Amino acid sequence: MAEIDKARLVSDTKALDDFNRNVVEEFRANGGKVGGPFEGGALLLLHTTGAKSGQPRLSPLAYLEIDGKMMIIGSYAGAPKDPAWVHNLRANPSARIEVGTDAFDVTARELPDDERDATYPKVIEQAPVFAEYQANTTRSIPLFELVRAS
Repeated sequence: MAEIDKARLVSDTKALDDFNRNVVEEFRANGGKVGGPFEGGALLLLHTTGAKSGQPRLSPLAYLEIDGKMMIIGSYAGAPKDPAWVHNLRANPSARIEVGTDAFDVTARELPDDERDATYPKVIEQAPVFAEYQANTTRSIPLFELVRAS
């Protein structure tokens, strides 16, 4: 698979939608496994409600297990703005995720600044690319803990 053109995906909504659709199809066809640049990585499908539209939204995301918590990172490859799913979770933290062949409801909790700052080095330790993403932007990349709904 060719290298991902991250700048194009951030600036071109249609390209991002097409890219995400292909990742979602591969994820579902292979029990949560995806190849190419995501080979061996932990991926989930995040179902949110659009903050402005109220419409269902679906985003394939990498996730990390940090201190026993499932974390997603709003890096948007270091773009100057947060990805749309961050705005969606801030407006409505109730979401659904697909992990492997399992699906369940979660509540997203954005880490407050002090907890985020203490956790981000652990993110970088597991996935060094997130250091590059943070260096590429002046915004503080948000971290969300996904807590399984009871």
